[in-house]
Amino acid sequence: MKDSLDLAAAREALAAQPFSNLLGTRLVAFGKGEAVLELDIRDDLRQQNGFVHGGVLGYAADNALTFAAGSAVGARVLTSGFTIDYLRPADGTLLRAHAHVVRAGRTRVVCRCDLSTVDAEGTQTLCAVAQGTIAVRATASGGATAVPADY
Repeated sequence: MKDSLDLAAAREALAAQPFSNLLGTRLVAFGKGEAVLELDIRDDLRQQNGFVHGGVLGYAADNALTFAAGSAVGARVLTSGFTIDYLRPADGTLLRAHAHVVRAGRTRVVCRCDLSTVDAEGTQTLCAVAQGTIAVRATASGGATAVPADY
């Protein structure tokens, strides 16, 4: 991966995640402290009541938060923790996770994410919100860096 992260390099990082490939996740926007992930809602991603499983929403938030942080500070990032609030059942044809950096520090980045579904008519509905802390991994010398590595 390149030193300066761009959409192409970030898509390479996403493609290297087997679970993201299994879900069919796409990175549609990346840069300047923001990232947008999308995935098609399929029946095998639903829970017993027919709504998108909360674990899928959690996955999308986690990845979007970390990619947003990576767009601001470089690829040496890992999710430290996040919280998610489910606002309404998620249903539709597309799940969109739009994350942005709230504050980027030297060792931690705080990000927020809105998770929305899009229906067949194109109507977007907010279904969950998340906030996370992303750790900037240290170099061998102990300092934080933006040197590329995997997400």
